[in-house]
Amino acid sequence: MRLLGLDPGLRRTGWGVVEARGNGLRFEAAGIVVTDPAHDLAARLDALYRGLQEVVARHRPSVAAVEETVVNVNADSSLKLGHARGVVLLAAAHAGLTVTEYAAKTVKRAVVGTGAADKRQVAAMVRMLLPGSGARGGDAADALAVAICHAHHHAARVRLDQALAAGRSVHEVAP
Repeated sequence: MRLLGLDPGLRRTGWGVVEARGNGLRFEAAGIVVTDPAHDLAARLDALYRGLQEVVARHRPSVAAVEETVVNVNADSSLKLGHARGVVLLAAAHAGLTVTEYAAKTVKRAVVGTGAADKRQVAAMVRMLLPGSGARGGDAADALAVAICHAHHHAARVRLDQALAAGRSVHEVAP
């Protein structure tokens, strides 16, 4: 399964593509879509949408996972971030991808082991879990972390579904 992880932002939206096979993960690609703050909001949202369309066309993911955004104290910043998040969700849905959303703490817990991890810890674990991903930091590393989180959650759901279909109890499912 090819996963597209997305970390929404109006200035910089991180994206990362990971191939998941069973319990194995392989880094495919990562980057950011950058918008120009000198442009008006509509133009920036259009640039974000077109950038994500290009990413999806180039890497052909089968599903997408998006990090839920944290509401800022500044209402204007929160509103702009909400617009960007809407475009991210729309771009993935328009491409026909099933979209799953994860809270930031859930992503950090899945990758680092604690929901209180900082960006450096997340980036370090992404490098360890995805050899070849390089010294990525910031938005691209966060997007890869979202993809890793989704891979882990998806694998757990598959094992649970298989166990339930076989008539076993949840406690008999192997990790």
